[in-house]
Amino acid sequence: MQSFRTEIENPIVEKDILELARKIELFKEGKIDEERFRSLRLARGVYGQRQLGVQMIRIKLPYGKVSSEQLHRIADVSDEYSRGRLHITTRQDIQIHHVSLDRTPELWAQLEKDDITLREACGNAVRNITASETAGIDVNEPFDVSPYADATFKFFLRNPICQEMGRKFKMSFSATDDDTALSFMHDLGFIAKSKIIDGKPEKGFKVLLGGGLGSQPRHADVIYEFLPADLLIPTIEGVLRVFDRYGERAKRAKARLKFLIKDVGVPAFLDLVKEEQKAFSYTNYPIDTTDFEQEITFETAEIPLVKINDKESYNKWKQSNVIQQKQSGLFAIGIKVHLGDFYTDKARLLADLIKKYGANELRFTLRQNILIRHIREETLPFFYIELEKLGFTEAGYNSLNDITACPGTDTCNLGISSSTGIASELERVLKTEYPAYVNNKDLAIKISGCMNACGQHNMAHIGFQGMSVKVGNLLAPALQVLVGGGVIGNGKGRFSDKLVKIPSKRGPESLRILLNDFEDNKDEDEDFLGYYDRKGKTYFYDSLKHLSDTTNLTQDDFIDWGHDENYVKAIGVGECAGVVIDLIATLLFESEEKIENATQAFNQEQWSDSIYHSYSAIINTAKALLTAEGEKTNTQAGIISSFDNVFIDANKISLATKTSFADFVYQIKENEPTEEFANKYLENTKAFYKAVDAYRKVALEN
Repeated sequence: MQSFRTEIENPIVEKDILELARKIELFKEGKIDEERFRSLRLARGVYGQRQLGVQMIRIKLPYGKVSSEQLHRIADVSDEYSRGRLHITTRQDIQIHHVSLDRTPELWAQLEKDDITLREACGNAVRNITASETAGIDVNEPFDVSPYADATFKFFLRNPICQEMGRKFKMSFSATDDDTALSFMHDLGFIAKSKIIDGKPEKGFKVLLGGGLGSQPRHADVIYEFLPADLLIPTIEGVLRVFDRYGERAKRAKARLKFLIKDVGVPAFLDLVKEEQKAFSYTNYPIDTTDFEQEITFETAEIPLVKINDKESYNKWKQSNVIQQKQSGLFAIGIKVHLGDFYTDKARLLADLIKKYGANELRFTLRQNILIRHIREETLPFFYIELEKLGFTEAGYNSLNDITACPGTDTCNLGISSSTGIASELERVLKTEYPAYVNNKDLAIKISGCMNACGQHNMAHIGFQGMSVKVGNLLAPALQVLVGGGVIGNGKGRFSDKLVKIPSKRGPESLRILLNDFEDNKDEDEDFLGYYDRKGKTYFYDSLKHLSDTTNLTQDDFIDWGHDENYVKAIGVGECAGVVIDLIATLLFESEEKIENATQAFNQEQWSDSIYHSYSAIINTAKALLTAEGEKTNTQAGIISSFDNVFIDANKISLATKTSFADFVYQIKENEPTEEFANKYLENTKAFYKAVDAYRKVALEN
């Protein structure tokens, strides 16, 4: 690991990478419990995959923005450490697969040379901040949300308040009321709004709280119709602090924010947020947008002359894949990327293209595509010719024929049946049998390989979820068909209804039935959701139920799409924030690390960070003793209450503060983050740790 020690200018990043390398060695030596190590590597973007001995690496790309230099760097890393394939996710990340664990620190170090991080791409952390790919160029946007997404990413990266939450936390920024960033299904969703205040236009956001997909989808609640932009960061901080303290930690299936909101209610949750306000690092946080308001420039004024031979195909592409920007004379080009997968050879050529003839920017999209921005109208024919050489001019960007699918059983531990295989077959059916739908952007098909909904199947007009069905002594790959979801706009959305489970090989026929019925029976100008509501769930169930009959299966029905052999259900353990096996000694060791972090932050005059590190050390230390006693430690609030009951009230441990444990801990929300309080809180934390350590040693001796 010495080779990259001095090549990284940022000491915080260097420390992160060296720490990962050190923990990998400790894990290999058997000095770190496997589950604790899993938590650490997930927070560094290192995720186990279906194939043993290799890892999936998730590269965190805020709102999907990438420069030519960054795309070259990602391609180089993929070739060196992986197999040259890049996968665009539904959160605008890039994933590469089949990476050796030992090489992940040096891979990360290479990425950081172009300011690309793996930090908190997985695990119980703030995941990638997503945003409308048209942010900054949309003709209908009140303002560009990109700088706000960027500021949110930077503020909460490595922020101590969100490093060890009970579950992952997702946020999105939508440029317009079309809500293309899907605010209604996020823990926090923001929609750009403008409001006249004292005669002046003010920037702000409509804010939604507590949404999510998974096996139990929940529509987010609107908590602000208009939140001034300067209050964005403090509002997020308050929500994260409350989620960290009160969120479930033991029961993974109930640990997302949506379950806490459901339990306590929105008003009570917001009251808890208000209680935290005194501890906020900022009560007002203006965001500088000047870097995003620079004049758009081009490396060359040259306009290459080209001849379009197939004008029909060119016009079809231009109609479906080219978007007019709000900047006069500029356009964006959408690239339909099949299943979000493309390779490094094409990535490099694309990077060179946007560097020389574009404005050196593209964005990976929520629908697993690529959007090239700031293209001069006169260069569109040239871009068409060049993109055609790369196979990137297929019409139908963001259309029905642009199916979203997670990797499924290709690489994911949780995949039950093939999502990519059925997606490819459905796209073939649409191309050959329904050519009129090539540019239909009113319908969307989404596919997930399991109930976790990484492919967002349960918010699609037509969705498919990977399952299995038992037939005698055999298992056949299956799909649950869902219908009726979609984005309404302005923070409103619909979740799909589960209709029927069918063998996977009947997936194409189910699509034919749905589309044919819609075409034959819809009213004039009636859209798909209107038709679904008019006919009702039972009508659609009745039209599909015959496909669920398993008494007449053939041998082919037992072979999944994209496979040659009989289906075998093989589900591993999910890793996106798996439950940790707590060992008391490990917890106390981690408390020492947290106290060290608090001390370092204090010495760097980062009072708020120091205070939260101290708080985390207190909670972790208390958790160690409660775990030893067999007490529940589901939430931080529960730990605080239980520690008083078990240790303080029983006079087993006395505090230097001469108060209850709750009063000692909750000083954090009763004091502003000053130097004086940070120092006092840190010293009290050290004293508490010493008292617990002494108690533990006596207990072990007895």
